[in-house]
Amino acid sequence: MLGGCTTMQDYSTADRPETAADTAAENGPPAIPQGTGYFAQPSDLPLHAPDFSKIKDTDYAPAFEQAMKIHSAEVQAIIDNPAQPTFENTIVALEKSGRMLGRVATVFYALTGANTNDTLQAVDAEISPKLSAHSDGITLNPHLFARVKAVYDARASLGLDAEDSKLLEETYKGMVHAGAMLTPEQKAKVKEINSELSTITTEFSQQLISATKAAALVVDDKAKLAGLSDAEIAAAAKTAEERGMPGKYVIALQNTTRQPSLGALTDRAVREKLFTNSWTRAEKGDENDTRKTVARIAELRAQKAALFGEPDWASYVMWDRMAKNPKTALDFMEQMVPALAARQRADAAMLNEEIKASGKNFAVKPWDWEMYADKVKAKKFSFNEDEVKQYFEVHRVLEDGVFYAANKLYGLTFKKRTDLPVYNPDVSTYDVFDADGSQLGIFYFDPFQRDNKRGGAWMSNFVDQSHLFGDKPVIYNVLNIPKAPDGEPQLVSFDNVETMFHEFGHALHGFFANGKYASLSGTAVARDFVEYPSQTNEMWASYPEVLAHYAKNWKTGAPIPQAQIDKIIAAKKFNQGYDFGEVVEAALLDMKWHALTPEQAAAIKVPTDVDAFEDKSLKQLGLETDLVPPRYRSSYFSHIFSGPTGYSAGYYSYLWTEMLDRDSQKWFLDNGGLTRKNGQHYRDTILSRGAAEDYFKMYKDFTGHEPSVEPMLEARGLVPDKK
Repeated sequence: MLGGCTTMQDYSTADRPETAADTAAENGPPAIPQGTGYFAQPSDLPLHAPDFSKIKDTDYAPAFEQAMKIHSAEVQAIIDNPAQPTFENTIVALEKSGRMLGRVATVFYALTGANTNDTLQAVDAEISPKLSAHSDGITLNPHLFARVKAVYDARASLGLDAEDSKLLEETYKGMVHAGAMLTPEQKAKVKEINSELSTITTEFSQQLISATKAAALVVDDKAKLAGLSDAEIAAAAKTAEERGMPGKYVIALQNTTRQPSLGALTDRAVREKLFTNSWTRAEKGDENDTRKTVARIAELRAQKAALFGEPDWASYVMWDRMAKNPKTALDFMEQMVPALAARQRADAAMLNEEIKASGKNFAVKPWDWEMYADKVKAKKFSFNEDEVKQYFEVHRVLEDGVFYAANKLYGLTFKKRTDLPVYNPDVSTYDVFDADGSQLGIFYFDPFQRDNKRGGAWMSNFVDQSHLFGDKPVIYNVLNIPKAPDGEPQLVSFDNVETMFHEFGHALHGFFANGKYASLSGTAVARDFVEYPSQTNEMWASYPEVLAHYAKNWKTGAPIPQAQIDKIIAAKKFNQGYDFGEVVEAALLDMKWHALTPEQAAAIKVPTDVDAFEDKSLKQLGLETDLVPPRYRSSYFSHIFSGPTGYSAGYYSYLWTEMLDRDSQKWFLDNGGLTRKNGQHYRDTILSRGAAEDYFKMYKDFTGHEPSVEPMLEARGLVPDKK
């Protein structure tokens, strides 16, 4: 840590931009406004966990307004400091600013994602453009940038340690990337675009939540749900009753194109209806039709990239990624296409044979694929998803599986709490203790699907780790597992089991953060690196020792038979034409949207233009997209269209990090698997480092070599096993 910073020789008092506070030396620095209300001070709960019993929906708007004023005053005090800029009084001071705003935002956006309502959505719509303008007022402030640049230009003489140097570099480059070196006219345009992007991406999110709810499959006749289990039918009846439709059955949509029930419903017309509802959920021509919103987001992003001299949004936004540029990502994905296309055609032919053998006379369509793939899988591996589910009760998976693996690898222990207020009764909380018995953090677990929760699964922090502030992490995982009726066991598919391990991999990345600065800590890493630790953690879901510990029949407690384990592992390579194909297609579709020039984007004006662009882009991929649609269609691709940036030009990250993950799995297995030594090595080289080092260096420190794509292709069954 830097003690007395070296004075900047090129930033004398005469050169410093004049401000209204040039007389601060005489009058003292301006007072920072004091906040009021719940968010004015850190929570007094353990580790500053949010006290949901004291927070009202009406608290957020005034808290945001106060917090922005306080943050602006804190930044202005940095600008007006009569002392010459140093690392401490400029870079660290910036890192320390905005604490109240951070407290408000972390809680508010947790709820708008997981437990929203009309009041919160109205606040979100109102506050988003204000937050965008507030951020621009800081990152585009020329006087602040002059101070940051003065420190950055003198960096070689400051004697900074690696983490300090990284913070300085990221602060400077982040401001440049935001537009600090643009002309005043260009800055004004960037602010205008940012404001509209903030508004319109919020609008997209809200449209999609409503559209997804409205597009649920409604069935009048129970007989049409043949193939579903009694528990699934009861859950559909309960959902209908909750929506004011007693006597009917409602199957809510998940966020992906493919719906879980497609593999079970025996009525082909019902399957087609469910698929169509999913595929067209946000394309009904009503107020929740997102296509005009999508087109405008793409246009605004292309315009913003052009202001920075970049050919397209992908080139602009990938500046801090591990892959660095679109070409690297595209070359990486395109090398998979030939083998994947061949697998899709072969799989389709295999399914058509199964359809024929079943006495049917039609060619496979997307709504048929899962059902007939399951039939073939059952024949090949004697695999039955309903049988397998009997061994996966959600809380046992968490406590005896996810937590068990973390204990064996890292020495962590967990203790359930019942005293912390939560935002929904489905949420449970746990203290997390390190191997030495000290508290590492607090974990919140929110597993079940709700109409007021956005789709998918995710991890985030209520409190970020930071040695600067002495903060330990408070972390939450959110999933969308369909909830069983009251009194029924909460059984989950093995896909959901892997998702639980995946999201807790993100949590581990956050819990093991060990940095001075929150902005470099934990999961505050590049988009194409952040999914790597979470995907690697999935490997322990099917690791024999771990699986045997948690996979127990919910009725009898009997462990899952080895034969079932063998089937699960063998079946993981099956159906890769679809499972892998839908992800590759979505990643390439994302890149197509974000490779548009401003002129090309402006030509996409009406909803049918969006469909035409998507259709053309998909056909150019060389994959069987008519049979295997992308995991997300443009109109509900929330990863890339929710938020001003999000995963835009970054959905390839799931593939890129799978490459890192599969190569890392090989390292673990080659070095003894589930051991404390291996866990500690992974923690030391990857999980604790945050964004403090170059990603390729971190990876090489862990494995001893550059990442290889071959283990991923082998795991996906796209090249022959070496065994």
